[in-house]
Amino acid sequence: MIEEIRQDAEQRMKKSVESFRHELSRLRTGRANTALVEPIHVEYYGSKVPLRQVANISVEDARTLTVTPWEQQMVPAIEKAIMTSDLGLTPSSAGQVIRIPLPQLTEERRRDLVRVVKQEAEQARVAIRNIRREANSDFKELVKEKEITEDDERRGQEAVQKITDQYVAEIDRILEEKEQELMEV
Repeated sequence: MIEEIRQDAEQRMKKSVESFRHELSRLRTGRANTALVEPIHVEYYGSKVPLRQVANISVEDARTLTVTPWEQQMVPAIEKAIMTSDLGLTPSSAGQVIRIPLPQLTEERRRDLVRVVKQEAEQARVAIRNIRREANSDFKELVKEKEITEDDERRGQEAVQKITDQYVAEIDRILEEKEQELMEV
């Protein structure tokens, strides 16, 4: 019973860290990355669909992404979606291929990105602490129902706390790496 709660908490914390990593992969560091434009949704026959479902996204070189729509008439809609996104990108189309040059990051923009990364890290830490709180309340519930002893509860809480500390440290490490990556010129 205690081990199940601990394992469930650990799996959920692992997913939180992976989600944090995924969010960070979307942040631009001066190198072209297809994850940058993945959150963009395009108007397609009356509904909003992810860009990936209407076009092929690839990296042309270190500073350029190319978007090749499956259908020719999607070019203007994709360009509009990229322009209206808050990514600060300016696409240019050459026939059926849309090129997205990534501008050089300024010092101010780098600092803004670091601020965003820190907010994402804090959200991930909060998610992990919430998982710990839920596991601890599960332990309290088991004690109340007399399924485990208070000593078992304390041992379970200590085990979950160790896991929590481990994953918070992992988030801090990822945060530091991303900050250094963003600030290098």
